[in-house]
Amino acid sequence: MTWDALWPLLWQGTLDTLWMVVPAALCAQLIGTALGVLLTLTRPDGLHPQRPLFRVLDAAVNVGRSLPFIILLVLLIPFTRLITGTSIGSTAAIVPLTVAAIPFVARLVDGALKDVPRGVVDAARAMGASTAQTVFKVLLPEARPALIHAFTVMIVSLIGYSAMAGAIGGGGLGDLAIRYGYQRFETGVMIATVAALLVLVQLTQWAGDRAAARSDHR
Repeated sequence: MTWDALWPLLWQGTLDTLWMVVPAALCAQLIGTALGVLLTLTRPDGLHPQRPLFRVLDAAVNVGRSLPFIILLVLLIPFTRLITGTSIGSTAAIVPLTVAAIPFVARLVDGALKDVPRGVVDAARAMGASTAQTVFKVLLPEARPALIHAFTVMIVSLIGYSAMAGAIGGGGLGDLAIRYGYQRFETGVMIATVAALLVLVQLTQWAGDRAAARSDHR
């Protein structure tokens, strides 16, 4: 395949990949952060220990993280059809990508919040800070660099997941690699697709590292 023929396919595949990854990342970050905060608050040494609730949430997160993404894609086909009206295409792939990333984000957020020095939290509580104030004015700001790193890792993972979604018609660069690079034995297309994915990952990691460094005022 000539470059003139490949370029439009590669550009459209990149746009489709971004269309899948960006909404999924934003939704997963929002829901996953809330779940991670809840895990931190309800754990036995948290601000509001709730052992039964913590065990349920912790188990749910572990189960969600243990499911291989390709299996999750198939399991969520009925739910994806319910939400988007179809199970094929870039828009449909947003649903399983979001569901797959939520427990991943929740665990990363929980870990980041646990690393906040206990003395900082105790000082805020001693000054009369409510739970909401402690979370939004102490825990989340103190953990901001780690949370940005977690967000970066999640986006990089979603880029890889989006390529996997192409195996079942999810669109994007993965679909381009499967249909042209693998099924039609177009080695050049495969190499170009891998290069595009590497560029996306490197740009994401670079931007995430810079944002985390700028937010770290320690």
